[in-house]
Amino acid sequence: MAFQNVGTSNLGFVGGSGAARGGNARSFAMDAAGIASGQAFLTSELEKRDTMVRTPLTSFTYARDIPVRVGGGWAETISAMQVGYGVTGGSGDGLAHAGGSNGIPMVQADFSKGLYKAHMVALGTRIMWIDMQRGNMTGRSLDTLLQDGLRMSYDKHMDENVYVGFARYGTTGLLNCQDVLVVSAASGGGAGSTKFKDKTPDRILEDINDAILTAWEQAEYDRDAVPNHIIMPYEQYNYLAVTRVSELAEKTILTFLMENNVAKLNGADLFIGAASWCKGAGAGGSDRMAVYVNKERYLAMDELHPLNRAMTSPNTEQFCYDTAYAGNISEVEVFYDQTMVYMDGI
Repeated sequence: MAFQNVGTSNLGFVGGSGAARGGNARSFAMDAAGIASGQAFLTSELEKRDTMVRTPLTSFTYARDIPVRVGGGWAETISAMQVGYGVTGGSGDGLAHAGGSNGIPMVQADFSKGLYKAHMVALGTRIMWIDMQRGNMTGRSLDTLLQDGLRMSYDKHMDENVYVGFARYGTTGLLNCQDVLVVSAASGGGAGSTKFKDKTPDRILEDINDAILTAWEQAEYDRDAVPNHIIMPYEQYNYLAVTRVSELAEKTILTFLMENNVAKLNGADLFIGAASWCKGAGAGGSDRMAVYVNKERYLAMDELHPLNRAMTSPNTEQFCYDTAYAGNISEVEVFYDQTMVYMDGI
């Protein structure tokens, strides 16, 4: 059915000219094409409002891969006490004693203190006064949106601090500690490849067990120091998680590894997970796997003062409210570097 034009409406001011009347009518509409078709509705009347605010896509895994200790205030450094023991003649046959002896071996202690850096984190938000008033009309809190962005920035900072540290300030993280032993994955794939995707499940298990045993051996096979945490790039982890041991088997390679690794056989509850920072973290840009003991005795990071609102003040010159947030965190503290091993080329 065709619509016919039955006349024009006079929306101008009384006594105004035709041109003026037309100009005022156009100024009230948001869509000139809508006027021509007789559908002069405000755009907001025809909208379905989606109340979800879509934030950027990202991920943070630092809290999973290291103990985070909270508290301590605004300290500039973290100190950790260590002690080594010695005994005259050694702890072997030197401890044997007889009734006619005129002396006994004496135990001596060698104390030392390690220092770890801490740094302050400062962030701010600015909300214009007029935007606050408009937010009251829309029902959205601009302050909440900005706080979400501020928290995301802080978490990204924490993630980088934990895994690789900041070269600018001379700090390192879980994946690039200079005192940790670095080994290369064995070549067991086609054409001498060291990558997991080119190896059989047995060869991959051999790599995992070799890394665990190397770290445990360096700890003199202390029963509490069995490595219980492994992180690797997402590419390798997902390959292990979805690839079956064989075409006839139901188990994936990851399940096979979790059931047969040497850490489990020695009482440790092994965790294998993925972290994006492992990609290219090895020598020459190779992919790195880190094997270590995830316990507070062996390594930690201090959140000395969690990120909190420090102050808020009106800024009349800029017609806004400025809010400052501050926190204090430490670098990664590796107390027993011998309990860690990096394996490159996986």
